[in-house]
Amino acid sequence: MAIKIALAGNPNCGKTTLFNDLTGSNQYVGNWPGVTVEKKEGKLKGHKDVVIQDLPGIYSLSPYTLEEVVARGYLVNEKPDAILNIVDGTNIERNLYLTTQLIELGLPVVVAVNMMDLVRKNGDKIDLDRLADALGCEVIAISALKGEGGMAAAQKAMALGQAKKAGELPHVFTGSVEHAIAHIEESIQGKVDNRYLRWYAIKIFERDDKVMAELNLPAELKAHLEEHIADCEAELEDDAESIITNQRYAYINTVVSKAVKKQRAGHDLSTSDKIDRIVTNRVLALPIFAVIMFAVYWVAMGPLGSFLTDWTNDVLGSAWLTDGSRALLEGLGCAEWLTGLVSDGIVAGVGAVLGFVPQMLVLFLMLSILEDIGYMARVAFIMDRIFRKFGLSGKSFIPMLIGSGCGVPGVMASRTIENERDRRMTIMTTCFVPCGAKMPIIGLFAGAIFGGSGLVAVSAYFIGVAAIVVSGIILKKTKGFSGDPAPFVMELPAYHKPAAGNVLRATWERGWSFIKRAGTVIVASSIVLWFLQGFGFTETGFGMVADNNDSILAAIGGAICFIFAPLGFGDWQSTVATITGLIAKENVVSTFGILFQIGEEVAEDDAALQAAVALHYTGISAYSFMVFNLLCAPCFAAMGAIKREMNNAKWTWAAIGYMCGFAYLISLMIYQFGKLFTGGGFGIGTVAAIIALVFLLYMLFRKNKYTGDELTLSAVDAAKVGAR
Repeated sequence: MAIKIALAGNPNCGKTTLFNDLTGSNQYVGNWPGVTVEKKEGKLKGHKDVVIQDLPGIYSLSPYTLEEVVARGYLVNEKPDAILNIVDGTNIERNLYLTTQLIELGLPVVVAVNMMDLVRKNGDKIDLDRLADALGCEVIAISALKGEGGMAAAQKAMALGQAKKAGELPHVFTGSVEHAIAHIEESIQGKVDNRYLRWYAIKIFERDDKVMAELNLPAELKAHLEEHIADCEAELEDDAESIITNQRYAYINTVVSKAVKKQRAGHDLSTSDKIDRIVTNRVLALPIFAVIMFAVYWVAMGPLGSFLTDWTNDVLGSAWLTDGSRALLEGLGCAEWLTGLVSDGIVAGVGAVLGFVPQMLVLFLMLSILEDIGYMARVAFIMDRIFRKFGLSGKSFIPMLIGSGCGVPGVMASRTIENERDRRMTIMTTCFVPCGAKMPIIGLFAGAIFGGSGLVAVSAYFIGVAAIVVSGIILKKTKGFSGDPAPFVMELPAYHKPAAGNVLRATWERGWSFIKRAGTVIVASSIVLWFLQGFGFTETGFGMVADNNDSILAAIGGAICFIFAPLGFGDWQSTVATITGLIAKENVVSTFGILFQIGEEVAEDDAALQAAVALHYTGISAYSFMVFNLLCAPCFAAMGAIKREMNNAKWTWAAIGYMCGFAYLISLMIYQFGKLFTGGGFGIGTVAAIIALVFLLYMLFRKNKYTGDELTLSAVDAAKVGAR
């Protein structure tokens, strides 16, 4: 049987770098069953029978976050043969908190003290032998970034796993606490795996809900154990969980004082600290961030990204794929419908996916570099102060930032937010930010109606940000999202040079995930769109139609266009363009090209298309149409990502429904009030707009009736996190 080694450690301890070094290309990436937390495992280089399971970065085995639940579930239920615990040598006190919990599981543990090159550079010394004696397990020095010592640590874990040889349990707890835990061990012996006896006893002492539910102890035994726990609490004048935390840290401080010698005085600043005094400065932080992000998007969406996208669309998307496949099929004498299905449906969908990939890869590359340097953690910290005022966490900003390039990776990035409530709200609001696929819509109407004014694009971003702020305030006053944002707890890693392997691997993984998730939806949607546009009922029956006015899509648009009449675009052409925009937002421009008989391959700056749009819309109706398509549900690919990340059909439909409903109300007010102020008269639509405005204002300024229990609970959670 294969040897299973669990790779565990705090966030930003270098665990991912070590995992990549140990497994190379022998990796498998997916999701843990039933949750959105990423799952990585791989085979140890040169050892096909050794599986390395990369656990999520966690601070402890207490189930406060989804990552902690996943990691704890694997370690307790899957029972790996050994644990390779990565510890950041530059922040050893904080990291050893998790180490003591891992050792208590009774499994073989190897502690790999990482970043030893930085430890030596700082002039610090770590006595590995003393550390090993105190912890009761093997301790090895490594530098994952430089590829030093990692394989030796993995081989030591492999040997211990094969021998099933666990170390001695360290004497973490003292006095009455140790006595109570020992008594609990005796009481539950035979009811749990003997290796995990110590760990279960400590969790019972902490009154861990999940453990108590799992063990389902008899009422008499629970009452008896509760007496011992209560006696400890009375003696030490603290609650059980805080008692365990305090004694754990007291033990760690003793170990560190004996095994670690730091050259620099505690008040001296490291290089990273000196950089942070500028980068995270209250005044300079936002301007520096704005400059960095402008540079990232200038490269990704500007000259380089645009060149690669244009080349891909013009050469691969059109010449090699669409035109080539059509010529081939026509040369083979295939039926017209088959030629259309393959070239205009399947192949055109593949071409659309390829058109997205270059800019996404460049964006992922730039963001991976910033992440590996350590700057992205600072971004969340900088934005937390601002976002918290609107009910969101600072970690919500990164998905929204990425979402300005594409909604799919933006939604996917929400998985870094530990609190489920904050994560769901981030998913529901991320797609309000205009993404790259929405820019052609903005460009079309800016050129056709507003004389090419750049203020149109600026206003689109302003409306997107305003929608996020307003939604944050409104949603926080509902039961599903009530309570303060989760306490901001994030390790700020030391700045370091990006590792090429890490950057390229992260870029490839995100890019491939985008291709798989977005690509399958776009290709499938392209086929459906081809069918709806190309088929319909004519005098001779059902079949392919030459005129789009006779298509199924036109019939659908004509049947539901009355819904959009109060918004100023109640004709079937606008409705059809909106429907195709749900498939892929860039479809809006090409749909107008087809419906106005200008051509399918048309750009937003085409003079003939802009002239046709100018005849079809007024300034107010055009702006209303643009805003609705910017704020309503995103493309099918992003909806698929929402479904994946929500992992719940009810919440997925709630997110889509909220976005569509919010977009409808905003567009209704834009058109109706705009028409009123330009002499259009007062009507039932104006009344509806006034009701919509009053409703939004009420939702914004009403008293939050969920502030009681929810905020109290949040305060308790914050205290627990602070103690940890």
